[in-house]
Order: sequence, then C-alpha cells, then structure tokens
Amino acid sequence: MKRILKTTGIILLIIVLALGALLVFLTVTEYRPKAKESADTEIRRENPLKAASGSGQPVRILSFNTGYAGLDDGADFFMDGGTMVNPKDQETVEQNLSAIAAFLKQGNYDICLLQEVDRSSSRTDRIDELSFYSGQTGLGFSYAPNYRCRFVPYPLPPIGRTDSGIATMSNLKLSKKPERISLPCPFKWPVRLANLKRCLLVTRYPVEGTDKELVAVNLHLEAYDDGEGKKTQTDALMKLLLEEYAKGNYVIAGGDFNQTFPGSLDAFPIKDKKLWAPGVVGEDMLPEGWSLASDTAAPSCRLLNRPYDPSALDTQHYVIDGFIVSPNINIDTVKTIDLEFANSDHNPVELQITLK
Repeated sequence: MKRILKTTGIILLIIVLALGALLVFLTVTEYRPKAKESADTEIRRENPLKAASGSGQPVRILSFNTGYAGLDDGADFFMDGGTMVNPKDQETVEQNLSAIAAFLKQGNYDICLLQEVDRSSSRTDRIDELSFYSGQTGLGFSYAPNYRCRFVPYPLPPIGRTDSGIATMSNLKLSKKPERISLPCPFKWPVRLANLKRCLLVTRYPVEGTDKELVAVNLHLEAYDDGEGKKTQTDALMKLLLEEYAKGNYVIAGGDFNQTFPGSLDAFPIKDKKLWAPGVVGEDMLPEGWSLASDTAAPSCRLLNRPYDPSALDTQHYVIDGFIVSPNINIDTVKTIDLEFANSDHNPVELQITLK
C-alpha cells in the first residue's frame, strides 16, 4: 500500500510540474501585440494599381470568413458541440484552399475582407494560406494576426501551434501602410494565454479627385465569451469609425461580428438555446445616417455541432457577417452568396457601394 501511495504521489507531482512548466512556457511566449502597430503588407504588381473612384463608379467589397480552409461541409468543431479539433487531413485543406481562391479570383472584387486565414498553424500543416490566395488572385494584401500561440494545449488531441488572423486583399492604391489596432480582450490570465487577441485591420485608399480616403476596417469579433467582450469590442469599433468619419473620410467596417443582424432571427431563429448562440448587433448603436448592411435571404454562417445537413430541421443557421457603412456612402446592393458551406462554415457576403 505504501508503495502504491508513493507511486501515485510521484505521478501527481510530475503532472503538477508539467502543468506548471506549460504555464510558464505559455506566459513567456504569449503573443502581446501593441495597441497600434503596422500590419504585414505586400503589394502585387500583376495588375496596375488604381485609386478608388469618387465619380459614381461602384466599389465591390467582399467579406468572407474562410474558416482556415478547414471547416467545410463535412466538418464539425468541438467548441460548437461537435467532436473534431483539426481538419480531417491535408488533402481536405488543400481542396478547400483551391476552391476559395478560385471564388475570390472569379469575383474580381475591389476589396476582399477575409477572416480566419492561417499562415503557419499545425491544424493546416503550416500552409501560408494568405500567400496562396494572393498568388492565385494577383491581389496585394495586408494582414493582422489575432491568434498566435506556440502551443494551444486543449482539447485532446491538442490544437497545437496557431498563427492565424484577418487579411484584406486588394489592388487599390494605399494612402499609407495599413494598421493593426488591438481590441479589448475579455479573458484574464491564464485563459488568455492560448486564446485569440482580437483586432481591427484598418486599410486606407485614396479617393480619386479628392483629399479623402476610403477607410476599410476588417474585423472578427469575440465568439466564445459571455457577451461583454463583444460589447466592448463593438464600442471600440464604433469609436474608430466615428473618428474617421469626422475627418471627412468614407468608412466601411466589414467581417464576422459573431452577432446577428436585425431581422435575421426571424429568418433563422435559434433552435436550441443550449448550443452556441451569437450576440445581437443593435441598430440603436448607430448614429443617425449610419447603416447596417446584411442579407437575410441566405444564412452567412452555420453551427458546427455536426457535418452540414441542410435538410435537417434542427440545422442551425445565422446571419452574423455583414457591414457598417458611413452616411456618405450609398449602399447599392448587399448579397450573401450561398455556397452551401462547401469549403467554410461561412458564406461570403458581397457589398456594392458608390461614394457620395
């Protein structure tokens, strides 16, 4: 009995020391971005750069959470009630990457706001997805990381190394180098060590014939918080948008809000309140003249509690992807492009605008 107790004590001590060492490692290597810093930027020269038109010509903008090319229609995810941690295999990731790149190239968009783009993550075999998209489309890019961790230790098997973020792709001329702006993080130590560090990616384009800029803000707000994180991050977003508009600029924020847009719960109600549910984007948060742009004709996101089955009555859809647009911009059209979640757990949302 004494030998058993001694052996048990040694095993417990080893476990405690290992956990302690892991916490020290994660603390020392924690990603600590500055409040504001330059974004990684690459300009492509395959196509001639052009200025955004201020003469009534439309500007076409896309928002697409690509699900790191791993959350296709055959995937589920443990945080949403599923069982999968990482994509099925490398071949699946490569197929999704090729399909997403082909869609981006075919769309011929002026600006693409992408979320969940991996650059060197274990879950996607260290593939630099952004360089792949850029090479396939010929578009330049700016990039802001929001999930960098040397080793995410949960669940089992663990997620491992992550290097992922948000990217804005375009061949419009830049006014200045794009910036990464940190958002408030709702998590404390030690939970924050292996969690996302959310941010805004601000890209500025000169408007032809004026001294104004078209300011595009790419975002991916908090998902798995108690709701307070989404609120504080949305408040920070609106503060930035209003500051830019006060300068006379044209302002658009687009991306994955992880919050439902007005009218979408009528089209896609919450079917099981025990599963993950988004927050709500309130129209009352917008000053007079500002607009929310989303499309409820098709869902922009699905719940990853199981592989996609559009015929199942309890399949959960959402509209959580869209745009906020300043008063000096006309919204011509906004449309969710229903790709039936073939290569991501999100559908892309297309916005066409003209500048007043």
